[in-house]
This record gives sequence, C-alpha cells and structure tokens, in this order.
Amino acid sequence: MKLGKFSVSLNVKDIQNSKAFYEKLGFSVVGGEEKENWLIMSNEQATLGLFQGMFERNILTFNPGWDSNAEEMSDFTDVRKLQEQGLKFDSEADTTTQGPAHLGTSREALLLIAACDPFLV
Repeated sequence: MKLGKFSVSLNVKDIQNSKAFYEKLGFSVVGGEEKENWLIMSNEQATLGLFQGMFERNILTFNPGWDSNAEEMSDFTDVRKLQEQGLKFDSEADTTTQGPAHLGTSREALLLIAACDPFLV
C-alpha cells in the first residue's frame, strides 16, 4: 500500500523545550509556527509534528497523495481504505472527505517512539 507521507504528531506540554530536545537528536524545523504552538520537524526521512494544546493524544498521520518529500503522487492508497478493511482506530478519518487525514491510536502504541521526550503530555 502507498499511504503517502507519514509523520508522528506529538501532543507536547512545552513546544520550546520539545523543539530543543528534537534538535539535539538532529531534527530541524521544516514547517509550522512556533508562535501558534505547532512545528513540523524532520531528520532525513523521519518527520514529526509538535503540537501544544491542540489535541488530546499523539496521532499517526498519513497524507494521501504526498510522497516522503510532500510532493504530489498520482498513485496512492487513501488511509480511508484501512478503515474499509475493518481496521479500528481510536479516531478515524472522515470517509466522506478527500485529502490529508489522520488515524488516532492509543498512547500506548506510541510509548516506544516517544517515551524519551520528557515534554510529552
């Protein structure tokens, strides 16, 4: 399946400290607005979003129609197809829409990825 650009969106309690933490791991800011409490950071093929006060949980994000460089793809699998196959998520994409969508999962699923960031909510 070609699900498109993947990123982990993290619910952080202090965006400045989280930004500094991930910069020490080699990530750099590639998008977002720190003044608005959200940043997109990248380290080679790894992409994550830092979001302060915007949602309750961490989110796995697939952007259908975008490749790993956020360039448009003509051939891709929409994440909504995962739902049609019977996979269940804590929050799901709206199947009546098109374009970027996200599927929410439990905090435990991201524990391994994000456990080292002391600024996660």
